[in-house]
Amino acid sequence: ILGAGGDLVAISPQTAEHSSEFAAERGLRFPVLHDPGNQVADRYGLTWTMPVPMRDMYLGWNIDLAGYNGDESWRLPIPARFVVDSDGVIRYAESDPDYMVRPEPEETLEVLRGL
Repeated sequence: ILGAGGDLVAISPQTAEHSSEFAAERGLRFPVLHDPGNQVADRYGLTWTMPVPMRDMYLGWNIDLAGYNGDESWRLPIPARFVVDSDGVIRYAESDPDYMVRPEPEETLEVLRGL
């Protein structure tokens, strides 16, 4: 991404502390920004509320989503990727509610190279 002239930034509903820990544990070399209460994700229509049976599974696995995200809403962002040009215009957008479906990195690089 850097070689194609871009910058990479991730946005997460996790608290700033948890985002920093996550980035450090994985050796990420790009910023992971905190989106309290999914405010940014909401603006793009990219949130969903976890259904109660799924919440119960998470709690059974000792996953404290409220603690990680700093709110009790059980709302999560839908994974999305955007390419924004230097004028702030979105040139590419991709999202899918299934977190396993992601665009190929080459798609993003092609868009960056074309800017």
